[in-house]
Amino acid sequence: MKDLSELVLTIVRPLVTHPDQVQLEVVESNDFYEYNLTVAPEDIGRIIGKQGRVAKAIRTIVYGVRMNTPKKVRLNIVDNKE
Repeated sequence: MKDLSELVLTIVRPLVTHPDQVQLEVVESNDFYEYNLTVAPEDIGRIIGKQGRVAKAIRTIVYGVRMNTPKKVRLNIVDNKE
């Protein structure tokens, strides 16, 4: 799971203006490994992209990684509006 976390962070950090505020939390449930990605409020648009294209591309890469477990991976982009 550490490798997948590093993959997500490696993809996301160059896209944002505040890479120090990128946080990734992994939550394990019965069926999923949920990766909750949080970025600075002004960077949320950069991660989602026009019509969600950037988010879809990130998810395509992450979901394409083979896992040695029956659980699926889910990447959530958390919007923490203040």
